[in-house]
Amino acid sequence: MPSVALREPWQDLGHQRNSAVLGMWLFLGTEILFFGGIFAGYSVYRFLHTADFLAAGRETNIYYGSVNTLVLLVSSFVMSLGSRAARAGLFRFARLCFPVTAVLGMVFLTLKGFEYNDDLEKHLFPGASGFPLPEAGAGLFWAFYWVATVVHTIHLTVGIGAVFRLQILSRDDPQWLNDSPSAEVTSLYWHFVDCIWVFLYALIYLPGRS
Repeated sequence: MPSVALREPWQDLGHQRNSAVLGMWLFLGTEILFFGGIFAGYSVYRFLHTADFLAAGRETNIYYGSVNTLVLLVSSFVMSLGSRAARAGLFRFARLCFPVTAVLGMVFLTLKGFEYNDDLEKHLFPGASGFPLPEAGAGLFWAFYWVATVVHTIHLTVGIGAVFRLQILSRDDPQWLNDSPSAEVTSLYWHFVDCIWVFLYALIYLPGRS
C-alpha cells in the first residue's frame, strides 16, 4: 500500500524527496537573486554616501536587532533538530521542536513590531514629516531598512505557517514526517530566512558603531 505522503507523479518516496529538495534549492536560488539585488543596491548607495549611511546606521535600535538575531539563530538550531529527528523516526521530539521554532519566529515578529513602533515614533521613515537626519543619504538608508526588513518579515511569516503545517499534518500520522520531504524542505527555507537576517543585521545595525 503506497504511503499517504506519496504524491503524483512520483512512483516512490525517494524520488519525491530528491525532487522536492532540488525544487526548494532552485526556489532559494531565485530568492538569493532577489535579495542579492537589494544588497547590491545598498552597496552602491553606501559607497556613494558612506558617511551618511554610517550616521543613519547609528540611529537603528541595536538592542532589538541583536535580540532578534539571537532568537532566529536559536530557532534555526531547534528547526534543525526537529528535521533530523523526523528523519530518525523520533516523531515526538520532532513535534516538540516544530512549535518551539514557530513560537520563536512569532517572538521575532513581536519584537520587530515594537521596533517598528519605536522607529515611527522617532519619525525614522524616509519622506516623513520630522525625519530627524539631515544627511542626504540617510533617507536612502532608511528606505533600504524598511523595504528589506518588511520583505524579510513576510518571508518569516510564510515560514511560520509552513512549520505549523508540519505540526498539523503529522498530528494523526507522525510517520508522515519521515515519509514526506516537507520537514526537510521547510527546514531549508527556514535556515535561508535566518541567513538573510544575519546579513541584514550586519548591514543595518552595525554601520557606524565600530
